[in-house]
Amino acid sequence: MPEDHQVSDALADAVNDHALERVLRLYGPGAVFVAPGGMAEGHEQIASFYASWFDGFPDVSATLWRKITTASVTVLEWTLTGTHRGPFLIPGGEILEPTGRRVAVRGCSTADLDGGLIVSHHIYFDQLQVFASLGLRLIPENAF
Repeated sequence: MPEDHQVSDALADAVNDHALERVLRLYGPGAVFVAPGGMAEGHEQIASFYASWFDGFPDVSATLWRKITTASVTVLEWTLTGTHRGPFLIPGGEILEPTGRRVAVRGCSTADLDGGLIVSHHIYFDQLQVFASLGLRLIPENAF
């Protein structure tokens, strides 16, 4: 198990390797994960979030470009990139079929750590930027 200050690097490595089991080993059993579009509690729900990204973007990768770590909190700035080549769950429960489009989104996350495990993880990114990159209409055709 990594030390608290090593967890963010271990998570980025696991995400970049698409190693879902390694990702989940970094979260406490009752961890809370909050992202645009919803909240997940526990390994099963957290796995669902990561699996959606791994399935939808088989080449997804995270680049950490700023990290601030205290005894029990880590704040990260990052860029997530990938090509939409698989089914991707979008808010509302719809599955977006592959578009072949490339996505690059910058984001920030905070993680509360206890004993080398993430107990609370909040990520922030521009969900509309992701949707626009995928070619989704942000305003219905006949809205005006």
